[in-house]
Order: sequence, then structure tokens, then C-alpha cells
Amino acid sequence: MSEKLITEEKRVFMTGNEVVAWAAVAAGAEIMYGYPITPQNEIMHYWTRLAPKYNRKFLQTEDELSAGFTTVGGVMAGRKAFTATAGPGNTLMQEPMSMAEAMRLPTVAIIQQRGGPSTATVIYSQQEVTMTTFGGNGEGLRIVYSTANHQELFDYTIKAFNVAWKYRFPTFVLGDGYQAKMRESLTVYDPEQRGIELVKPEPYVGKPGTPGVDREPGHYRNTYNVEEELYEVLQDYFKDYAKMAKEVAEYQAFDTEDADVIVLSHGVVSRGAKEAVEQLRKEGKKVGYFRPITLRPLPEDQLKELANKAKKLLIVESAQGQFAKLIKDVIYGSSAEVVPFFKPGVGITTEEIAAKANEIL
Repeated sequence: MSEKLITEEKRVFMTGNEVVAWAAVAAGAEIMYGYPITPQNEIMHYWTRLAPKYNRKFLQTEDELSAGFTTVGGVMAGRKAFTATAGPGNTLMQEPMSMAEAMRLPTVAIIQQRGGPSTATVIYSQQEVTMTTFGGNGEGLRIVYSTANHQELFDYTIKAFNVAWKYRFPTFVLGDGYQAKMRESLTVYDPEQRGIELVKPEPYVGKPGTPGVDREPGHYRNTYNVEEELYEVLQDYFKDYAKMAKEVAEYQAFDTEDADVIVLSHGVVSRGAKEAVEQLRKEGKKVGYFRPITLRPLPEDQLKELANKAKKLLIVESAQGQFAKLIKDVIYGSSAEVVPFFKPGVGITTEEIAAKANEIL
């Protein structure tokens, strides 16, 4: 058997959860910690099928809180560790992920969104945006990729490990129940064969030598005695994050230069938005398309430019304004009118988006 899962590029037809498991192996992930919850369960199932063949590990914990904290522990031990969850599990994981923010740990978590609040549905929504981008009790010192299709689930799962270990911020891949369960074709590949250098992990604890003598001591804290001490630490974190944001923020856009209306969306809803804009352009309508791939950090400069150029921004999401709040915070004071199109917990079709755009043109 080959030492690698993928030895050459090939087209495959998989569920999104299977894609994530394959991508994690390709990215060099060493161990997954997890607890079952729909719709991400098959990530664990597929990982446990692959892990024994490629000398990887898996630990099922007693709940999602434990899965988050064991992922933190795996990272501190120098392992490329990750977890996956959804809905109420994502809620529980905010405590360990907040600790990872405080300690600057490169945890990776795959979130396959489901409907909320609470248990709600096990199907689909975009109602975990606020929780995933700013869910910890802090300032959202994390990286969040919002994927729209299976190819992106593969690409950004690999990228998530690299970005997490390079910049040392918790990193999330924000998918959804539709992507998790449906099958779709994509190209899988060995990242190193494409020239993608995989960032190597290193242990935070258990390093050789005496701290303060043979090497610099490590200070990995998530609690502080006085306000001033926390304030000083955070100022350095904010500087690092601001510098990193310019390098990490990603987006897709087209036909925005002369657009009167620009459709903003993210994740799987962007598929319908893209088709709607293409259709409207063929009809001669001045409509543009903009999609942030990173919800945290957002591509702020590009969003501000759009909001001062277009007459209206049509914000489309399967939530009651969670994505819109992120956008409004960035573009505050801009001239464009924001028009909401919210359907929490429900899919949005190309036809619906096109009809709404026509209505406001």
C-alpha cells in the first residue's frame, strides 16, 4: 500500500464529509478528536476507515466539550489535531476554542452547520456564523473559511491546517448540512505535488532542554491576574491579527465595476447567487456578485470600496442577518443601501435571488 492516500490527481464523486476526511489525511493531520452529531458524523466515520491504513489516530470523547479540549491538548503536544462538529456541539466547543484563542493554538475545526437555535433541525442553515466567527468570550481572534462546494471543502481543509500552524490562530472551515450530505464531483490531489508546502507542527510543551537556560520559556496562559496584564497581551495579539488579516482574507467577485446592485452571499448560498447574477447580466441588468470566502477576517478594503460604489447591496443568507451584521460593521458610513433577503434555516434558490434583485433594481 502507498504511504499516501492520494498519489496522483483524479476526479472523484464523494459526499462532503468524505471529502473532509480525505483532505485532512492529505494535509498531514495526525489525529481527530470527535463526538457524533449530525450532519458531520461521516467525517468521523470516513476518518476512522482511513486512519489505520495511514498511521493516523482517532479518539471518540464523551462529548463535544471534551473533543474541543482534547484537540487543544493534541496541538500542545505538537500534533496536527482537528475536530468536527455542528449545531449544539459547536456551542459546546466555544469554551475550548476560546482557550485556544487565548493561548494562540493552531486548532482546526470543521463545522457543518445545521438549523438553530438549540437542537432545531439536523439538516441545514447558515445560523452558526455569529457563533463560529465570534463565539468565544473575546474578540474573535480566529480564521473562518466559508466553503460553497466540495472542491472548496477539500482545498480549504488543507489550507486550514497550513494557515493555523503558520499564524497560530484557531481556524475553522464553515460548511453546512447540504455540503456534508450531498455527493458532488471534485479533483483530489496531493498538495505537495502541487507545490503546496505543508507547515510542520511543533510541540508547545515537552521540548528538550531547560526553560530559561537552554531555550526560551513558554508562557501559554488563558487566565490573568490583573486587567493591565491582559490588556498588554491582547495588544500584541491584535497587531499580529491585523497583519495576518491582509494576507489571509479571500473573496470572489465579478461584474461589480458598473453594478447598481451587488449581491453579497457566502457559503452554499453563493452558488445560487452566482447563477442569478450571471442570468441577470445576460438580460442586460447591472448586477454584480461578491462573496467573502473568509468571514473572519473579512476582505474589508474590498467591501468598503463596493459599498461606496454601488447603489444597493443585496445581502442574501439562510439566517436572520448574521452574515449581514458582519458586513454592516465593516461598511458602516458607506453610501450604499443595504437590502436584506433572509431565510433562516431554509435553502435559497437562484430564481428567488434573481426575483429579489429584479424587484430592487
